Amino acid sequence: MADISTRKVNPLFLREEELRQGIELLFYAYRDFTAVADQILAQYNFGRAHHRVIYFVSRNPGITVSDLLSILKITKQSLSRVLGQLVREGFIDQKTGVQDRRQRLLTLTDKGEALERELTENQRSLIAGAYREAGAEAVEGFRKVMLGMLEEPDRARFTDDSPPGVRRHVS
Repeated sequence: MADISTRKVNPLFLREEELRQGIELLFYAYRDFTAVADQILAQYNFGRAHHRVIYFVSRNPGITVSDLLSILKITKQSLSRVLGQLVREGFIDQKTGVQDRRQRLLTLTDKGEALERELTENQRSLIAGAYREAGAEAVEGFRKVMLGMLEEPDRARFTDDSPPGVRRHVS
C-alpha cells in the first residue's frame, strides 16, 4: 500500500481529479473487500444480499424484519426472497414477537453464525491491516469521511447519542 501520509491535499480546494480518485478508490476497495466473501457465498448459491442479511442479523440478534428493511433499504419482496432462502436452508431462525405477534424476530442459527464468521474473517483482516498501516489519525479521518457520506438516520447509529434501541457501533 502506498504511503498516504506523504500526500498533501488541501481539503478546501478538492479538484475534480481528487474527487474522481476517491470514487475510484471506493470501487477498487469494495471489489477487494468483497472478493473472498463472494467466493464463499457462491458455494451456497448466495449473493451479496444474503451476506448483508447475515451480517446485520449477526450484529443485531432478535432484529425485526421491519428494522432490517430499514437498514438494508431494499423492498420487502427482495428481502422476502433472500430471507426465505436463509430460513429454509437453516442459516436464520425466525420467531414471532412476544409483545407484538405480527413481528418476526431474526437470529442466526449455529450454521448461520459459522457462515458469518467465515464471511467476515477476511474482511476484518483487510480492515485491521489497513487501519494498522494508516494509523489512528487516518482511521478517525476515514470514519469521518464515511459518516459524512451516510444519510442522517444511519449516521445516528454510530454516535454516542443514538436513540435507545438503536445499536451503537462505536469503539
